[in-house]
Amino acid sequence: MITKFGEKFTDLFQKFMPNAFVFALLMTLFTMVVAFLWTDSSPMHILSAWYKGFWSLLEFGMQIVLMIVTGYCIAISPVIRKGINSLCRRINTPFQVYFFVAVVGSLLVLVSFGWIVITCVLARELALKVKGVHYPYLIALVYFTAGSWVYGLSSSIPLLLNTKDNYLIEQGVLNETISTSYSLGSGLNLFMIVLFVIVAAFLITWLSPKKLEGKELNDLLLKDETADEKTIQEEASSLSLPFKNISDKLNNSSLLQFTIVGLALTYIVYHFISHGMDLNFNIIIFIFLVLGMWVHRSPIRYVIAMKRASSNISGIIFQYPFYAGIMGIMIFTGLGENLAILMASVATVDTYPFFAFVTGGFMNLVIPSAGGEFAVIGPSIISAVQEIGSGLPVEEVTKMVVRASMSVAYGESLSNCLQPFFLLLVFPVMAAGINIQARDIMGYLMLPFFIFFVIEALLLTFWPI
Repeated sequence: MITKFGEKFTDLFQKFMPNAFVFALLMTLFTMVVAFLWTDSSPMHILSAWYKGFWSLLEFGMQIVLMIVTGYCIAISPVIRKGINSLCRRINTPFQVYFFVAVVGSLLVLVSFGWIVITCVLARELALKVKGVHYPYLIALVYFTAGSWVYGLSSSIPLLLNTKDNYLIEQGVLNETISTSYSLGSGLNLFMIVLFVIVAAFLITWLSPKKLEGKELNDLLLKDETADEKTIQEEASSLSLPFKNISDKLNNSSLLQFTIVGLALTYIVYHFISHGMDLNFNIIIFIFLVLGMWVHRSPIRYVIAMKRASSNISGIIFQYPFYAGIMGIMIFTGLGENLAILMASVATVDTYPFFAFVTGGFMNLVIPSAGGEFAVIGPSIISAVQEIGSGLPVEEVTKMVVRASMSVAYGESLSNCLQPFFLLLVFPVMAAGINIQARDIMGYLMLPFFIFFVIEALLLTFWPI
């Protein structure tokens, strides 16, 4: 009965949910209308705010693109393919696939959000090898596991609170940094990790559809893309001239490639010695880049691998500016601040985590970036919590600020089940060669969303500070 309920949601999404880009356009118009009705902004001021924000996520968008192509480049290397094929021989049933991908995917993303690419490659290979895997549901499962990032080492909001001279301190909202021991190291967050990695794995395995009806990956493939495709090594050899020459020696030089790899590894070691476990987007991309060069061994092989890895990233490139434009409207018209003030006006010392949780989830629908979202509503929410906790000991207020901030983060992450934007990270790998859209995936996420919404809301409200 539960799985049939999930299938009903999928049918509704297929009927009513448009393409992800259309969704972005609709959210743009919706935000403009709300800004006009709820703020003092003129239509031209709203348009100017939209244009001003349009370019504000170019760096972040490029980071996401590089995260995908460098991660995918590693995954299609011969050594990784061999390891995945070996693993596939040990997993034989659809339930094993679902559970394994859920656990491994959650653990990978706890280390870094970008490692979802590795989960995508692993899941696709398992779906090719194991019969009976419902592939659209597997894509939804992979997307759901990406939610564990908010509890892990790349969680942007707790890292921001612990960053020296961050904008909250510069604005006078906070007096000093707040250690991640209050956020990522808290009993609540550690319990959330166990809940998400273990309980969620059993839950989404249990919810898997029983009817396949042509939903296996081999059934969905438009053509056998790998049948006539050369290996990377074969393509590299075919590009060489039929006589000895300097250019081919340089193109195929392992010595040149490994020299650069050695220099890069030296810096990576220096980075972690100097900054500790600072796993930001840039260092992760740099590590992926270096690992890709190492596993592909020569410059020409790496160029070919990167070309193949970059073949399906158009959605990210042109959609990110539209969401950045929505963020611009929220920031420069004051709409985001108004929303945070509304939350503060109804919250109490007992209910502020729940309202922060809901606010974070709602804001994610128009600003699918935890850092960008928190820049809009974070200062107002923290100030409201400080006012609610006035008169309490400083330590208690600090814990309340962290609880509210993490509530925003949890809400933002969970509401990705309603927001198809970050499927753009999954589709370049998992949707290659098949005809599938966000509407075919999102319905499977509704039941996990409702279940975890209730669980997380109760924990945030009643877990002791």
